[in-house]
Amino acid sequence: MTSPWTQARRAARMNPSIIREILKVTEKPGILSMAGGLPSADTFPVEALKAACDKVLSETPKEALQYAASEGFAPLREWVAQRVKALGIEVGADQVLITTGSQQGLDLVGKILCDHGAPVAVETPTYLGALQAFTPYEPLFTSLAGDDEGPLPESFAKLAHDAPGTRFAYLLPNYQNPTGRVMGAERRRAIMAAARAAGVPIVEDNPYGDLWFDEAPPQALSSMWPEGSIYLGSFSKVLTPGFRLGYIIAPKELYPKLLQAKQAADLHTPGFNQRVVYEVIRNGFLDEHVPKIRALYKANRDAMATALEQHLPAGCVWNKPKGGMFFWIRLPEGFDAMAMLETAVESGIAYVPGSAFYAHAPDPRTLRLSFVTLTPELIADGVAILGKVLREALSVVEEPTP
Repeated sequence: MTSPWTQARRAARMNPSIIREILKVTEKPGILSMAGGLPSADTFPVEALKAACDKVLSETPKEALQYAASEGFAPLREWVAQRVKALGIEVGADQVLITTGSQQGLDLVGKILCDHGAPVAVETPTYLGALQAFTPYEPLFTSLAGDDEGPLPESFAKLAHDAPGTRFAYLLPNYQNPTGRVMGAERRRAIMAAARAAGVPIVEDNPYGDLWFDEAPPQALSSMWPEGSIYLGSFSKVLTPGFRLGYIIAPKELYPKLLQAKQAADLHTPGFNQRVVYEVIRNGFLDEHVPKIRALYKANRDAMATALEQHLPAGCVWNKPKGGMFFWIRLPEGFDAMAMLETAVESGIAYVPGSAFYAHAPDPRTLRLSFVTLTPELIADGVAILGKVLREALSVVEEPTP
């Protein structure tokens, strides 16, 4: 029977998240999942949230349960504006827009800045969710050349020739998803100078910046070119993702359009959620809570680093992350992480193949491992399984051709 529906052209550009699809598989009993970028549920401050819910519903129930301002809860916006001063970002609350997770922030950025065929520069590799958010608006992705510290400054100068009219460069300077890499202070200054010279604004995404292990990352990119930067932040990794709470900090000239896009999308982020989170954090709760998350994640990072050294075959390459949630592994020549995934899951271990994180020319040898949702013991067990799968695959790769 012929369908009466005609889909928009942008619908054809939408693709399912491979991570979300893998997560469905990992719900099967016995699977040790290192796939999802989920924070550890052991870090959720349940009692503090419970107390805040009770207080909000007791003291301001009508306000919390009613429609609210599209910009967000004013005290929460003020809190954000004060908080980012530590990153070198000087803004007023009137530049803070509360979003339904920072993923919505990416969608709003795409909605107001992307056009059909307009260039958008991204890291190599980059966050899959950003590619998903921008793609329906039909940009032309340009991959920035980089190294283990992030994009190379000279890659911005090339944009004028290779991708004139680039709308923005999307960057994750702190413990990037998927690679875990962090940009040093000198690299940040060089990148922002190059971006400014090329006239390419920056969209800075920072969901992991508080999850440092030994030393805090350098100041935000946005602090170096405020009028040419959009900054995205999130409460998902430091509090709970279930409340879906993030924010955009934007130049005043862009803020009205982001607000209009937000109004069209959902009117406002749930006011109850905003009030509860503000009640939890307003008196310095995160300053006590986040160090506990760091300690847990650092122990897990160390457990995974040890296990990788013990179990992965020669030729595998990775960097030990200084924060965040991920290891990025490059396998030897001849390996295909996507092709091996089914065997790995059948053996009891799940990961994310790295190909999904590339706008162009994906590297099939790459994969991402999350180290925050399993215990150190289970991390060791999971990496041992992965090592066994890789060694068995290596024997196939090295078999002589008849």
